[in-house]
Formats: sequence, structure tokens, C-alpha cells
Amino acid sequence: MINVTGSSPSPNSKPATRVGFLLLDHFTMIALASSIEPLRMANQLSAKELYTWHVMTETGQPSSASDGLSLTPDSSIEDAPDLDMIVVVGGVNITRNFSPKQVSWLQKQARKGVRLGAICTGAYVLAYAGLLDGYNCSAHWECLTILQENFPKVNCNNRLFTIDDKRFTSSGGSAPLDMFLTLIAREHSSKLSSAVSDMFICDRIRTEMDQQRVLLRQVNSGGGFKPKLVDVIELMENNLEEPIDLDELAVFVDVSRRQLERMFHKYLDCSPSRYYLKLRLDRARQLLKQSSMSVVEISAACGFISTPHFSRCYRKHIGTSPRDERKMVWSNDNFKPIYQDSNRLPMDEKHQHASLALNKAQAEPSYGSVDLGNDLSCSSITY
Repeated sequence: MINVTGSSPSPNSKPATRVGFLLLDHFTMIALASSIEPLRMANQLSAKELYTWHVMTETGQPSSASDGLSLTPDSSIEDAPDLDMIVVVGGVNITRNFSPKQVSWLQKQARKGVRLGAICTGAYVLAYAGLLDGYNCSAHWECLTILQENFPKVNCNNRLFTIDDKRFTSSGGSAPLDMFLTLIAREHSSKLSSAVSDMFICDRIRTEMDQQRVLLRQVNSGGGFKPKLVDVIELMENNLEEPIDLDELAVFVDVSRRQLERMFHKYLDCSPSRYYLKLRLDRARQLLKQSSMSVVEISAACGFISTPHFSRCYRKHIGTSPRDERKMVWSNDNFKPIYQDSNRLPMDEKHQHASLALNKAQAEPSYGSVDLGNDLSCSSITY
């Protein structure tokens, strides 16, 4: 690469950090762009080649992103150059979109001392390879449940990103931008990192302490922060397998049960018990779609007194049975197309990106989770 200033690099200058990006099938484009762009801008603003980047797929063939667009890599993993850092770029349906060859290659890179990272749901693959055991780890919130269930040796958290020695992991969306800005600050200077942030119109660089899911957006949107309500919901989220009685929840946050019920009705338009049920059903849906746990195991893991009780609640509030939900995801790798009427498809089949992306997303726990006919209250738990 040509030096921006046109001068030759100093013989004593630090060599560029070589960053590799391993694209998994159906990776998320925004997470990839949020990782590469700060590296590009760091080079531009410093007028030095601080970073180089190399994009790989297993075979060297183009990879399809979750939005249906295709990206041509620089090489296969076998033909990749020596790298200082490797980032696993995950996306939708992560539990089924990686191969033993990719896992083996990552393990080989770890033995060589390469720093390993992951963005969006890519941490699942590092965990599967045993490369996150004992490490703190961040991943997209939709992937955290299955990570915690399958890999208890991994210290999962709900943070935007985590940098732990030779491992760095990030949730999805724009969070990789914050992680790489932090890495740039550590490896070069906070002045450079802040300048990159300014170029991308970021009002601030979020830190490792920032959470990826902001609790109670409905409550805080009006400016009325309710810490006791947040505390109750955090207790609920941390006790799904063995639900806490509502009277005990009220005692924990030093309010009466009646006050607790009033808070939920006022700010979330539902009772505490109904909200607790929603959290447990959300967890169950994630496990049904992402894990191979039996319905009986999922029922117990989500705090239901029996499998029939779980099935009745699931059918009533989700609209289908747990077994039918599982069957749709796991019985066939080729999901039923969303659009069967050929008249509704674009003329050029090569540009059916939206419909292809929607078809791929059917396996995701969040698929169809927002009812456009209602507001965002939890008065309805219909998906």
C-alpha cells in the first residue's frame, strides 16, 4: 500500500497490524463494516499504514451476507497470509453456519499465538472451538442464551464488547466500531481514536462497561428513569430457571407488592407475572431455535412446573406449540419461502436480496417478534 504522505516508512516504525476477517455464511454486513472502517480511517488520519486487513472464507469463494449481498474474499483460509489478529464474523443462524475445518483452522491459529476475536454471533464459533474457556466474552444478545447453555466455561456478559488478553469479542450492529476504536486507542493513541470517531459522527466512544441492551426503553423514553423497576427486571432475567415469587421480588427492591404491580401496569402495561412469563417464553424460544435441547429440558430451564404447562403457555402466547416451533427450524435446512407468488418477486431473480434475507431469518428467535399492529407494550406477547 502506498504511504499517504508519499514518503517512505521509517525503518524504526512499528509494522502494520495484520487483521484477518473470517466470514461465516450469512454474516452481518454492518458488523463487518463497523470493524474494517475504523482501521481504514486510522490509516487515513495518521497518514501511515497502521493496519492491513484480509478477508477470508473457508474455500475462497464469495460469501453471502445476511442481507443477501455477496462479498468476494481475498483468499481461502488455507491461502491466508500470516496474521496478527483474526476476527470471526458471525451472523444469523450461527449454530449451523460454521464447519469443522474452520474450527480446526482457528485452533491452529491460537496455537501460533494469534489474537482471536469475534463480532456479532461469531463468539459462538470460538467457544465451540474451546478458545474462550476461562475468558470473558461478549456476543449479540440473541446468541447469549445458547452460549451460556452450551459452554459453561465461557464467562458470558451483556456488554457491548470485551477485550480479555488475547481474546476480543463484540456484540453486533455498530458495537464493533466501539471495540476497534478502543483497540486503536490502546495500540496507538486516544487522540487518533477520537479523531476516527469524529470522522464517523460518533457522539462518544462507548466503553466495555456499556451494556448492549438498555433495559426498559419504554420507561426511559419519557425521561422518567425507574431504578426499582429496572432492578426487578434484572432479578427476573437472572432467575428464569427458578422464578422468584412476586412477594419476594417486592421485598428485594423494598416496595410493597401493590406498588410493584402499579409500576408494571403504569410503565409496561402488564402485570409483573405476565412480564416474567414473557421473559421465560423469550428464553424458551431462543433455546428451541438455537439448541438441540429437548422440550422437556427447555421447560425445566425456563422455570415451568411441567412440560404440558410449558406447552400450553407457549401455544397460548406464541401461537404455536414448542414442537412445531422446533420442527420448522430443524426438520429441513431449506426453509419454506416467504413469497410463493412469483408475481410478487422482482423481475431479476439475482436481486431478490430482501426476500432471500427474510427467508434466512426464519430460524432466528426474533423472527416476527414485533407486531406492527400494536404498540411496544407487553400487553400482548404475540409473536
